[in-house]
Amino acid sequence: MNAGGTPARVALITGASSGIGAALARELASRGTTVALVARRRDRLAAVLEDCRRDAPSSQMFPADLADPAAATRVAVAALDAFGRVDVLVNNAAIPSVIAATRLDPAEVEGVMQVNFHAPVRLTHALLPAMLQRGDGTIVNVSSLGGRRSILHESAYCASKFALCGWSESLALDLWDTGVKVKLIVPGPVDTEIWEHPDAEPSSYTGPKVPATDVAMGIAEAIDSDAFEHYLPDMRAIVEYKTAHIDAFLTRSIEALG
Repeated sequence: MNAGGTPARVALITGASSGIGAALARELASRGTTVALVARRRDRLAAVLEDCRRDAPSSQMFPADLADPAAATRVAVAALDAFGRVDVLVNNAAIPSVIAATRLDPAEVEGVMQVNFHAPVRLTHALLPAMLQRGDGTIVNVSSLGGRRSILHESAYCASKFALCGWSESLALDLWDTGVKVKLIVPGPVDTEIWEHPDAEPSSYTGPKVPATDVAMGIAEAIDSDAFEHYLPDMRAIVEYKTAHIDAFLTRSIEALG
């Protein structure tokens, strides 16, 4: 309960064992939100949960591997059983894929799509009926700048994030008069473990990265905002240039490699 005896808001966050997800869990908990933490790594998840329980003692963790198509529904059911409702769903879990399309196995594309796109869809469908019944709720989909522009050697990752952007836009339209809100988060380069993929090809990006805590604070503010799309940090100009000048954008992307 919050001060005054009102029930604490419940937020389910995937990919909560590190990076943006862990930072967001701590940020929301510090604001009095009960968090339901989802990730594969039980030990890392337990450490985040311990931090969150200092401010949100009813928080719980639900270890799961969202690469398993059935895991999303299991997690949603378990969270509803534990808390009675989920007010905010944050689809944040994602896996990278830095492999040139010419060397990419279709099975890897399917694996990336499962975690980065299909799991958010499954979680949304599992939790949406209760939100619609209450006439209240928020679905937060964490995409990527790679969901709005192409990235060299990241066709699978970009495909999954482009799909999440398109799904989010249409979902927002379909839910516009229901009381359930949709937020699309478009992070730029963020300093997280997603860059650590020793078996993959080197990333084409070598520039600065923003702290995950900065993005987490932006997501926390976005949940209660009126806007649909949130660039964190604001790199909207790159996307606008790409949209208006796609051929020049592709040419410059190749030229930038030297």
